[in-house]
Amino acid sequence: MTAAEPGMATGDAAPSPGSTRLTALIVACALFMQNLDGTVIATALPAMARSFGADPVHMNVALTSYLLSLAVFIPMSGWMADRFGARTVFRGAIAVFTIGSILCGRAETLPFLIAARVLQGAGGAMMVPVGRLVLLRTAAKSELVAAMAWLSAPALLGPVLGPPIGGMLVTYASWRWVFDINVPIGVLGIVLVTRYVPDTREPGATRLDMIGLVLSGVAMASLMFGLEAVGRGVVSSWLAGGAIALGVAAALLYSLHARRSAAPLLDFTLMRIPTFMVSVVGGSLFRIGVGATPFLLPLMLQLGFGDTALQSGLVTFASSAGAIVMKPAATTALRLFGFRDTLLWNGIFSGISLLICAAFRPAWPIVAIYAVLLTGGLFRSLQFTAYNTIAYADIPPGRMSAATSLYATLQQVSLTLGVTAGAAALEVAMLTHGNARPALVDFSAAFIVIALVSLLGAPISLLMPRTAGAELSGQRVPTAAPGRA
Repeated sequence: MTAAEPGMATGDAAPSPGSTRLTALIVACALFMQNLDGTVIATALPAMARSFGADPVHMNVALTSYLLSLAVFIPMSGWMADRFGARTVFRGAIAVFTIGSILCGRAETLPFLIAARVLQGAGGAMMVPVGRLVLLRTAAKSELVAAMAWLSAPALLGPVLGPPIGGMLVTYASWRWVFDINVPIGVLGIVLVTRYVPDTREPGATRLDMIGLVLSGVAMASLMFGLEAVGRGVVSSWLAGGAIALGVAAALLYSLHARRSAAPLLDFTLMRIPTFMVSVVGGSLFRIGVGATPFLLPLMLQLGFGDTALQSGLVTFASSAGAIVMKPAATTALRLFGFRDTLLWNGIFSGISLLICAAFRPAWPIVAIYAVLLTGGLFRSLQFTAYNTIAYADIPPGRMSAATSLYATLQQVSLTLGVTAGAAALEVAMLTHGNARPALVDFSAAFIVIALVSLLGAPISLLMPRTAGAELSGQRVPTAAPGRA
């Protein structure tokens, strides 16, 4: 009998494809709950403001407090998983998120709501990277592509389903149901994790890097607040700029600290691994484009086309439908073409689908708009799956928790940058065209900008070999001819 691999639960048998899929679905449901919550609350803010007797503009703090909590706690998720066990931390994260949701639904004042949202964010910060870590440590490499395909669905579905679900709950029930819908999902998740998810941990966990925690927390919180404020225009420009400057300064200090630390909280030496570097850099550029779309497209349909919120929601839903259709095909595509070529060409097609959105006009047949969004959803889903899988292709088992922490941290920043980039491009276009409020030509310019940013990520895949991740995808690797080196 061989010794257990690092990171695997001692005594656990090799996971079957069925158990891997079940684990992936459990993790995906938890991540969907978090992604849905992140967008569904936006629709409920006016009703919440009336309930609290507060200015609706000030209610944006309910969003930013959650994001800041995410930013502070995500970096320590890997250490927590190694110290206490991935299953234990993942289950605890769901419990904390659910308790935070219950408290949010019972809030009678804005300060109470903010405190509950911070608690919710602490749970959400652990759910994303630790849930992914659970899957990475339990899935066989041959099953990882299919498992990761399920994990990309929450990121695509949540931002699309959130607004219509939030609007329906607020209209026909109460804004408190926006939070209460998380409770049965959370309770079910805790039961399923306890019953079906194996416990994994990395032996010999190091001491928590407290200096790194403080510096990374200040850097992430300041950058997230500043970028979110710039993207949504919720505070003055000098305050947003000051927050960004503080975040950059803290990030530089963290960089100096990490070089001298034996076990930094966020280990940037992982960027020396080509497959991880390609996924982080190329994936970040891709996510900026994707992150701007849920911000720009509903505004374009409502302000440019004159659609209602419900009408725009029904149109944007097409992209999530495309994501669902791609799930069964992701494994086949990666096996046939490999990760490098898939990321290159599929990334180009994804960028082109964003460019076509710039040409949308009210005269377009609705079927044509649906076709573009459905096709774009197909491409984006495959790209997410490929990036999220190849990132861990060459990570040693002992560094897997560090990789998930760093990846989740940079992923959160890039998605926030998407809203900022979309808002900035729209603002510049309005100034250029002399428009006081956004016109269709301004939205077209913004879509062109974010599409170009997204396209920049595609050629970065050429920095890794054509056969990268072949063990994960099942790609057939040509053998050298006899007599050749």
